[in-house]
Amino acid sequence: MAGAGRRDNLRRIAIASQATGFILILTLETVMGDAARPWQGVTLAAMLATAAWLALVRRYRRNRQRRRREARGDV
Repeated sequence: MAGAGRRDNLRRIAIASQATGFILILTLETVMGDAARPWQGVTLAAMLATAAWLALVRRYRRNRQRRRREARGDV
């Protein structure tokens, strides 16, 4: 599979954070009922922030790798 190494770790973090967020949202609904709505929103916002952060890290690493290849003349 393409993208071995660091990207696999980022993918694992992304999957784990999304799974944890969805489990937390469902648990909040089960335990708190309608009072869970604000906390579910906070959880969703945290999930989106994590996804955006991971996308930025991935883009930064990809661009850094591209610049290194260009500097070596491997283009």
